[in-house]
Amino acid sequence: MNKYIPHTPDDIRQMLDKIGVNSIDDLFADIPESVRLQKEYDLPEAISEEEIRAYFKALGEQNQQQVIFAGGGAYDHYTPSAIDALLSRSEFLTAYTPYQPEISQGTLQYIFEYQSHICELTGMDCTNASMYDGATATVEAIFMAVAQAKKKNRVLVSATINPTLVSIINTYAKYKGINVDIIPEVNGHTDRIAMQTMLAEGDVAGVLVGSPNHYGIIEDYTGFADDIHAAKALMIMHCDPSSLAVLKTPAAWGADIACGDGQSLGIPLSFGGPYVGFLACKKELVRKLPGRIVGATKDVDGKRAFVLTLQAREQHIRREKANSNICSNQSLMALHITIYLALMGKQGLREVNEQSYGAAHYLHDELVKTELFTPAYPNTPFLKEFALRTTLPVKALQSHLAKHGFMAGIALGDYREGMDDCILFCATEKRTKQQIDELVKLIKEAKL
Repeated sequence: MNKYIPHTPDDIRQMLDKIGVNSIDDLFADIPESVRLQKEYDLPEAISEEEIRAYFKALGEQNQQQVIFAGGGAYDHYTPSAIDALLSRSEFLTAYTPYQPEISQGTLQYIFEYQSHICELTGMDCTNASMYDGATATVEAIFMAVAQAKKKNRVLVSATINPTLVSIINTYAKYKGINVDIIPEVNGHTDRIAMQTMLAEGDVAGVLVGSPNHYGIIEDYTGFADDIHAAKALMIMHCDPSSLAVLKTPAAWGADIACGDGQSLGIPLSFGGPYVGFLACKKELVRKLPGRIVGATKDVDGKRAFVLTLQAREQHIRREKANSNICSNQSLMALHITIYLALMGKQGLREVNEQSYGAAHYLHDELVKTELFTPAYPNTPFLKEFALRTTLPVKALQSHLAKHGFMAGIALGDYREGMDDCILFCATEKRTKQQIDELVKLIKEAKL
């Protein structure tokens, strides 16, 4: 074992003497012999750099590269090539955490800029220094609502929210003693009348809705905030942040908290991560916001500087009083978002949505023209994602397209009752007319 420990025999002896044991093996005395490894580690022999590059290249080639026409919370948006170079610059990304501002100004600055971007996109007053992912950010938003309400422990969640997200919410809520009730949907929209009835029953701390929702529909939330606030609850809006360049902001809808996943802001799909969650709120709720907030100030020489204005690290809070155990985030993905938004600008982000809208609507119309598909929710507005019913077997269709290099659609029947014939398509600004035409041609020619 000693050859894997970077200490000299003298170092090890001094440590063992200090704690009063004779050998390293004595440290594992409580572990039964029957479960200990009784042989040498099965490690491969050392190989050269060129050999290891070839090895991993061969592994990578086993992945089938597909053209993506699926969304469901993770979107294939364009990533400017400059981001990778800028991410590695030492003046921004340092190996040190931002708790000592004098040696981590670069990290503090980009977190401050990230916060500024998120606040501008959502219309909210403040945001924290990013979260692990969109799901945990949404859970923390619910925790905030319950903490603010004090004696209320019930949360209403729209049935039009991504079901995977709902399952994660239920898991966290179970162990926090929070009751989660689902607001029914009508034609792909949150049922406002049902919500009003549920609010009238009392004990509601918060209401979670989505923009756009799981079906890609842009819901009209006029009056929702009034209903929710009249019941002394908080309105939480789960958003695709990329879409906020063109859609009404959570603040404009009257929401108290905005949350979601920042992956759509230029972060590659990367087989599912790492992504980054955002969590923003009105200033009245800032003390309930988990994590940390970076602020701008001046140093002793009067120069602009950045510091942690609010922080909830274990050393700074009483654990029994904490609303959350979230204390930090590596924040590389927050830096990624910051650079992406700075490079794209307002006009660039608007063009992303305009091109995504055009591609998605063209795909929608071409699929409907085949007479193999009909809209699952007719006459509903959508941006880049939409649900269709089909006469084709959904699973067989997906397999057929995958064999021809297309990851096409999400089978809604996997998550929703009565939707076995439904498929959720998505098209972003990266999808070309040629790719869409080829996809439609493959579907028309399919013998399923």
